[in-house]
Amino acid sequence: MTTTSAPNQATPNPLRRAIAITLAVIAAIVVGFFVFASLYADWLWFDQLGFSSVLWTQWTARVVMFVIGFLAMAVPVFVAIQLAYRLRPVYARLTSQLDHYQEVVEPLRRLAMWGIPVFFGFFAGFAASAQWETVWLWANRVDTGVPDPQFQMDTGFYLFSLPFFTTVLGFASAVLLVCLIVTALVAYLYGSVRVGQRELRISKAARIQLAVLAGLYLLVQAVSLWVDRYKTLTSQGDRITGASYVDDHAIIPGLTILAIAAVIVAALFFVTAIVGRWRFPLIGTGLLIISSLIVTVAYPWVLFNVSVRPNQETLESPYYQRNIDATKAAYGIDGLEKNDFQAVTDVEPGQLRADAETTASIRIMDPAIISPTVRQLEQYRAYYKFTDPLDVDRYQIDGQSQDTVVSVRELNMDELGQAASWYNTTLVYTHGYGMVAAKGNERTADGNPVFVERGIPTTGALTTGEEYEPRVYFGESSPTYSIVGAPEGRDSIELDYPRGTDGGARTTNTFSGNGGPNIGDPFNRLIYSLKFQSTDILFSDAINEESQILYDRSPVERVQKVAPYLELDNDPYPSVVDGRIVWIIDGYTLSADYPYSQVVSLRDAISDTTNTTPRVALDDVNYIRNSVKATVDAYDGSVTLYAWDETDPLLQAWQKVYPSTLKPVSDMSGDLMSHVRYPTDLFKVQRAMLGTYHVDDAQSFYQRDNAWKTPDDPTQTNPVLQPPYYLTMQMPDQDAPSYSMFTTFIPGGDDTRNVLMGYLSVDSDAGAEDGTRNENYGKLRMLEINAETPVPGPGQVQNTFNADPDVSAFINILKQGQSEVLNGNLLTLPVGGGLLYVQPVFVQSSGSTKLPTLQKVLVGFGDQIAFEDTLQGALDVLFGGDSGANAGDGGTEVTPTPAPTESGEPGDGGATDGGSGTGTDVAFQAALQEAQQAMLDRQAALTAGDWTKYGEADARLTAAVEKLLQLSGD
Repeated sequence: MTTTSAPNQATPNPLRRAIAITLAVIAAIVVGFFVFASLYADWLWFDQLGFSSVLWTQWTARVVMFVIGFLAMAVPVFVAIQLAYRLRPVYARLTSQLDHYQEVVEPLRRLAMWGIPVFFGFFAGFAASAQWETVWLWANRVDTGVPDPQFQMDTGFYLFSLPFFTTVLGFASAVLLVCLIVTALVAYLYGSVRVGQRELRISKAARIQLAVLAGLYLLVQAVSLWVDRYKTLTSQGDRITGASYVDDHAIIPGLTILAIAAVIVAALFFVTAIVGRWRFPLIGTGLLIISSLIVTVAYPWVLFNVSVRPNQETLESPYYQRNIDATKAAYGIDGLEKNDFQAVTDVEPGQLRADAETTASIRIMDPAIISPTVRQLEQYRAYYKFTDPLDVDRYQIDGQSQDTVVSVRELNMDELGQAASWYNTTLVYTHGYGMVAAKGNERTADGNPVFVERGIPTTGALTTGEEYEPRVYFGESSPTYSIVGAPEGRDSIELDYPRGTDGGARTTNTFSGNGGPNIGDPFNRLIYSLKFQSTDILFSDAINEESQILYDRSPVERVQKVAPYLELDNDPYPSVVDGRIVWIIDGYTLSADYPYSQVVSLRDAISDTTNTTPRVALDDVNYIRNSVKATVDAYDGSVTLYAWDETDPLLQAWQKVYPSTLKPVSDMSGDLMSHVRYPTDLFKVQRAMLGTYHVDDAQSFYQRDNAWKTPDDPTQTNPVLQPPYYLTMQMPDQDAPSYSMFTTFIPGGDDTRNVLMGYLSVDSDAGAEDGTRNENYGKLRMLEINAETPVPGPGQVQNTFNADPDVSAFINILKQGQSEVLNGNLLTLPVGGGLLYVQPVFVQSSGSTKLPTLQKVLVGFGDQIAFEDTLQGALDVLFGGDSGANAGDGGTEVTPTPAPTESGEPGDGGATDGGSGTGTDVAFQAALQEAQQAMLDRQAALTAGDWTKYGEADARLTAAVEKLLQLSGD
């Protein structure tokens, strides 16, 4: 007989094991170092900016919440598995299938007993870490002093506590459910639970463990049902957000009953753990499910259809009124001042005399159109650019408030072409240069902007007599990162600005501020070489001991990082404040948990022509406050946060979470205060709500007989909302003009007349005193236009403009010369006892070079329109030869702005010389008349079949069009 011995088990190769362990350790070290490098780079950035406490708060909170979440899940799961295993029956009769399962599982039992809790613990830890803000807000909650109308709970309970309780209950439910599942699996696997022959057998130990877990789970559900009662005040119903009649009389009582029933069923499970009978808790569970369907679905349906639907207005009115009051408070529109406005539509001479101050500030330079013009006149080099659209601001010039369109000259690295080496893009082209500002209400003889600040080096009215820092290291188009700074006496390599013509000398500069982390030492260079995946940072000889790395340079990005709890306005704007260019950014605190306040889509509300695809962190909201004003210095990137609305409960809580990060309004300088304005996005949200919530009583709200909406922008082919606009104007109930923002309303619905129903303004002037805010700032005023005298809306007026024969003739003539006619912003002004429409008309070549120039101004009042070269001329024509107004463009005499030279000497390109544009205007009119006559002669020749005269007329038309283009600056 031959026997075969069992093969020897392979012994592990010590060398292979050592190599595997070494590689694993090296991999762990590499991964760990990359993680450390990322965290350390973040700390350097926050520390340099002076906001390291923000980062430490976030790190500490995330780590604490991860540990809590990990332990809260892992420990109960571990205990459940251990109990189920240790209390298993010793002599259980197992099926062959279970025997096979145990053979497979037993070698991995120890690993599973630890691995399963750790696995679920990690998931729970990450989930809890993501909810740290909810927990920290609850821990730092404040009371608002405003009770809700249903439960008389402070609204702070809904803003802070309710989200926290919902999170905790959801987490507890998940923990208990996982424990219940793993207990059942282990009990079944080891024979504590046996199923067979239509019989379920459960050991005493397993019965106790399962029954207790089930009872605890039902107790948590009972608390959840009780908390769900409060959620009805923030849930979206058929017409309103908040509890309705059905919620009050069916859902809320039903949830109360279910919560009590769930406690009773939980008690039955605890009894089962003792006496061992499952019948009663199982029956109770079934009845609980059936009851939930009856009290939360069936009964509310019957109540609505039998009682509410036939008497909806009567029964629902109290709840609609709650919604109206809460919505107005949550969106800050409860202080709206409404006035009936009996608009006149007839015109007569001198009608605008009482509004001369307002008409002198009407903006005819559209910031959404003239950006190419500013670029052509002020760009100087291809590597400079301006924002599109431009921003609007106002300055005190010669003692008068002047509305302006502004932008900073930033870098455009895409235009460097072959010069775009790492050295150039990182060390040489580091910053933009200077602010450009033009008057909003004036034009030159050739239709270009009249600048009050321009040129390289920059000069003008905004920087006279001040130590002005024109360099823009931090802007909306700054490079991803730049390395700047050098010891004193070392040669500068940063391009400051071009001097002379192409190929000539240039001026260089060395950054001397504190704008970014120092990378002078090798370790920091290594950290940032890893962060930006660039070996050039590590090996470049141009980096020295004083070098700083500037990154995260967008003003919005910088503010968002140091104040992550804020939703930021989509329209940051630059201003010259105390001799420095600063970016001013509005920050909002948002919530979707204000009781009875109507939910709105933030993205839809703020989307319009100027911002068609806004990005928001929280879309559906029902509470908003402009709680913070932030500034970012364009030179050194320093961020300053001011607590603008110190009464906001959310801001008060966040100030506890991030202490010492905000300054009071009293620290704001008068110069900064003079450039603060009412934020655009907040106004857009408020107008979205006022379309429905301008009414005060539930009856009007229910009947929706006076619902409004924001009109679409009539200058656009695609349906997109018309943006609001800033102007210095005087409302009918004001004593003097003030810097304000305006918008209009037309009837709601998809197929309604385009007539004006409302005109909304908000006082946007915060004053000019140190630390003191103008008492009228933020005052909302609504003119409710009497429907008996219909006033055409923006859509009607635009159609009237486009259909006018003179306007059509002008457009057709210019199209013959391959030019484009651009309709500027259509402004609506409450002057002369009615509503005046003003629209500038720009002309530009259809070629590659875009230079829109203002050539005409359209005005409309009632059913009358005028179409002239200047606003002054158009107003005079419209109002019988003498409007009584004093338009900013000064009638037919307009001041040309000579283009600055590029000699690079200080003072070039800043001042504007006086001059008359009368000759140019006369020549333009003559050319226009010649072109019109040539078109008529050509059409007549075509009709008569006289091709000789047709050719002569066509030649005259071509010559006239060329003359028009020349005079238009094309």
